[in-house]
Amino acid sequence: MTGRRRIRSTFHPTRTNRPVRASGASRVPIRTAAGLALCASLAVGCGVIPGTQGGSGDGPITVMTWAPQDTSATNKPGMPAFARAYARYINAHGGLNGRKLKVLTCNDHNDSVAAATCAREAVNNNAVAVVGSYSQYAESYLPDLEAAGIPYIGGYGATAAEFTSPLSYPVNGGQPALLAGLGKELAPDCGPVTLVRPDTIAGDELPPMLDAGLKAGGHTAADDQRAADDITEYSQPSQKALGTATGDTAKKGCVIPTLGDRTSTFMDSFQRARTDFPAVKTAATLDSVDQTVINESGAARGPYEGSYITGWYPPASDPRWAPMKKVISEQAFGDNRIDAADVGVQTTWIAYTVFTKVVRSLGGGDVTSDAIRHALDGGLRITTGGLTPTLRWNSQGPLAVIGLTRIVNTDVTLQVVRQGQLVAARKGFVDVTRPLQGADVD
Repeated sequence: MTGRRRIRSTFHPTRTNRPVRASGASRVPIRTAAGLALCASLAVGCGVIPGTQGGSGDGPITVMTWAPQDTSATNKPGMPAFARAYARYINAHGGLNGRKLKVLTCNDHNDSVAAATCAREAVNNNAVAVVGSYSQYAESYLPDLEAAGIPYIGGYGATAAEFTSPLSYPVNGGQPALLAGLGKELAPDCGPVTLVRPDTIAGDELPPMLDAGLKAGGHTAADDQRAADDITEYSQPSQKALGTATGDTAKKGCVIPTLGDRTSTFMDSFQRARTDFPAVKTAATLDSVDQTVINESGAARGPYEGSYITGWYPPASDPRWAPMKKVISEQAFGDNRIDAADVGVQTTWIAYTVFTKVVRSLGGGDVTSDAIRHALDGGLRITTGGLTPTLRWNSQGPLAVIGLTRIVNTDVTLQVVRQGQLVAARKGFVDVTRPLQGADVD
């Protein structure tokens, strides 16, 4: 124990052999396979026997998508809004194997209790899967999903539990992949590297991921600078970061803020402070900075101009997003919550692509949570139109060596902000499997 107050952060890493700690005083371990078996034997107490969600017939196929909305922290309203638009699109084009798709949505309010409530609603409404969702409270929603055998397809990657639960099927590599990719790509061109991250237990897990990428690129470890998670202005952390990054006059240093939704607040302070220091490069990850954030901060006149950004997917301008944009144009009805450049919306699109292909692979068979899991666990290979590598889940992914057993997509893209727009800085994807396998997570 560090004695440090636990503060919520965007990424909550855990080990597969450790319980996930809930906010506040309570602690709830992620259920293991043994726990699922016990729950199955106690069906009355647990509420539902795993694998019985959904069924056959002509009725609708029910799924759920959740995300926080109208909170003072992270908000992802575009994800459930897009999910509903996707259902309208699918149903207007014949449904899934002739059946309607019914999408339930839920607001998790960035709250552990609300997250658990959303999961129970999914169970009570016989949802066969939770698809394309965002929540920071895996320790609250996973127990109910696991007890009911409901797969969690295409979570945002906000928690490490999404990369350890056997019922989770992530479509990206989360923050570990983004940081490792950023370190690997910046290593040849950066002088001193400074990481600015939350002074939290979760934040403590970030430096090894960045350092793994830097090491793979032949660079020394980054200077690890903690910042209080609840401050409202970052003039002092900005000056400290700049002082460290400009220590080598031979090569421009690099500053990497990884502060979630507070990254923009940091960059406002950083932009003012940097006029008193030699020039440095800036970089970030797409979970903190996407096109919508860049637009809101002044686009080409804002603090992100020239910054390098690692992402999970191609830039929004890439033609591979055309099918998603067609859904938006036909069924979003001018809903301004849905932005094709929003990485949350993009993740929901990819998640529903996976779900749709799984259901269609079942043909005329029963569409149940059990059938969906068996298809995914049975080696079904799913393509996403080039937005990700071919996805295929098994019990031990390539990052099992560091405890992240469910990560199957270790590809990232490198983008740069030019004239206020995120564009590709390098063609194609960068595979960060090997750097991450060497991450020092002990």
